[in-house]
Amino acid sequence: MTAGRAASWRRYSPAALWRGRLGSWRTRRLLEVHLLVLLLLTAVASTALFLSSRQVQHGAEALASREAPAVQGLAAARLAALRAHEEANSLVERDLIGVAGSGEAYRSQLSAADQGLSRIADRTDQDLGTVKGLLATYSDSLALGTSLYHDQPLMRKLRFQVAESLLTRDTVGVAPRLKVLQRNQLAHAEATTAMGRWQHAGWWVAELALIATALTLLSALFVLRDRCGRDWNPYLLAALLLTVLLAVVPLMTAYSTQDELDGALGDLRRITETSWRSGPPAEAQQHVTEMSESVRQRLTDGTWTESVYRGALVGSLLAVVLPALGLGLRLDHDYWRRR
Repeated sequence: MTAGRAASWRRYSPAALWRGRLGSWRTRRLLEVHLLVLLLLTAVASTALFLSSRQVQHGAEALASREAPAVQGLAAARLAALRAHEEANSLVERDLIGVAGSGEAYRSQLSAADQGLSRIADRTDQDLGTVKGLLATYSDSLALGTSLYHDQPLMRKLRFQVAESLLTRDTVGVAPRLKVLQRNQLAHAEATTAMGRWQHAGWWVAELALIATALTLLSALFVLRDRCGRDWNPYLLAALLLTVLLAVVPLMTAYSTQDELDGALGDLRRITETSWRSGPPAEAQQHVTEMSESVRQRLTDGTWTESVYRGALVGSLLAVVLPALGLGLRLDHDYWRRR
């Protein structure tokens, strides 16, 4: 590089331009302004980062503990009720009513449906009382048809017709009511895990504040070396590294978690659609069980994100403290004690 190019570089380099921009400021005032700006930016970034991260974590926890089990349970209860009716009809067709132990299959399915609804009641805000009452009435009608009237074909047929009406009647039957509940629960699960405008805005605020913090830290390091002749401040260097990590790791974790949640929601949609299809309930139950295990595995794989968010919280606090220590100690040593 020639002497002229070297002189031009020294004059128009980023360091020279920034030195010229700060030339009118006194060193003490310049460091105090950097300290104040860093405290403000790190406070904003830490708050936005914590709230945004916590919202993603809250959505994951809600899906794993309440929403997904409720969607799966409603699908399983609906299929169990349909299979109970299929098993009872099979008894009639094969003329096995009255044979010892012949009704265990449909009774176990009815019991599974009732117990499933009882478990779901703790995981959803929807009113399941009407469905549970209809299911109990349906169970009584089947029991009468298979036990009390086993030797009266006409009465038995009437009881089975009543049971079928209670199960499949449009709008008011057990199966249509459960279908509505499934649709509502799935919509609630989607709303719980969706990243809305305010959450997107929170991430934008956090990232912009962290970028501004990193630039301010670089400026503070430059001022300390250029004006004060000091070596690299370890507190500010640690704060700069921590700022970069906070800008990258929580955001990547949040979007990775969101991808897992979207995949789990896709499985829940398929579970719901499978329970609605016409066909043998036994096959649908097998498919629902397999997909439910896939959902459980997806949500279990995402539990490590909680430690990341805890680390982000600790890192956010350190991001506030480290710049304050780095600049505060230097100001106290070089300026404030000399008043």
